[in-house]
Amino acid sequence: MADTVLVTGAAGFIGSHVAEHCVKLGMDVVALDDLSGGFAENVPAGARSVQGSVTDVTLVARLFHEHRFRYVYHLAAYAAEGLSHFIRRFNYETNLVGSVNLINEAVKGEVECFVFTSSIAVYGANQTPMTEDLVPRPEDPYGISKYAVELDLAAAHHMFGLPYVVFRPHNVYGERQNIADRYRNVIGIFMNQVMQHQPMSVFGDGTQTRAFSHVDDIAPAIARAPLVPEAYQQVFNVGADKPYTVNELAEEVARAFGVAPNVNHLPARNEVLHAFASHEKAARVFGAPLGVSLRDGIARMAAWARARGPMSPVVFKDIEVRKKLPPSWNV
Repeated sequence: MADTVLVTGAAGFIGSHVAEHCVKLGMDVVALDDLSGGFAENVPAGARSVQGSVTDVTLVARLFHEHRFRYVYHLAAYAAEGLSHFIRRFNYETNLVGSVNLINEAVKGEVECFVFTSSIAVYGANQTPMTEDLVPRPEDPYGISKYAVELDLAAAHHMFGLPYVVFRPHNVYGERQNIADRYRNVIGIFMNQVMQHQPMSVFGDGTQTRAFSHVDDIAPAIARAPLVPEAYQQVFNVGADKPYTVNELAEEVARAFGVAPNVNHLPARNEVLHAFASHEKAARVFGAPLGVSLRDGIARMAAWARARGPMSPVVFKDIEVRKKLPPSWNV
């Protein structure tokens, strides 16, 4: 009988890819998503789709009671790092309290492995290359919420013996990304703007650097994690090694669409200027990833985006703090 597993955020971007790999591994996947940022068609064939939120305590408890999950893969989150300063309550309710709901039920249900997708946002600034032995110093509510969940998992393991694995991906892009989200996923934002014949919006001078990571270099390791005993109670950075400037990224996106780069520089926002990580630990435990190059990954995503077509940007309605909100978001 196949292992029954829960994948949260399974209609979202990374979550749908992880769910797909779990299905390929022969697992019986229950795919939970509230469709706030994902799309029902992203849920892979073979998974059982449930619409709902990790913040719904009653629903979460019912699912654990009905299915007796062996593994939990928690990817549901609102991952708008820059916006999190202005939606603090929503951020913590969604990303922290929702996670705690799952951890409580995982403890009670004696789940054999809780796989959590954190973020390199936990590291903060001036810690490059980011390695797992660094002391996290998150600088925004999103990173704080992710690190709090990491700490809570460690406490749940110490107190109750809950096994867990933590992944810290960064700047992930690829097919099925929500290109309508105007607050996150810069590559998706760029592609959506290009398809609408608009300039690509760059905060600041565009010299900030990120190691943009194709989802195919992330999702397989996350799906396999419970099957790798060496990974238990460990934290892993996962993603691409080579950083690029946002200006270089804009050039690659323009190239993939066969247009000249057209950039609109907006006022700089409060963000980490340089973020890239070491992945030696993950390579030792899970093996080297495919290593999708930025050019190849952008070309693949561009082909998918063209087939899907442009989307109207979604505006976040419930901004809690408007002080210092970037002007382009203040609508």
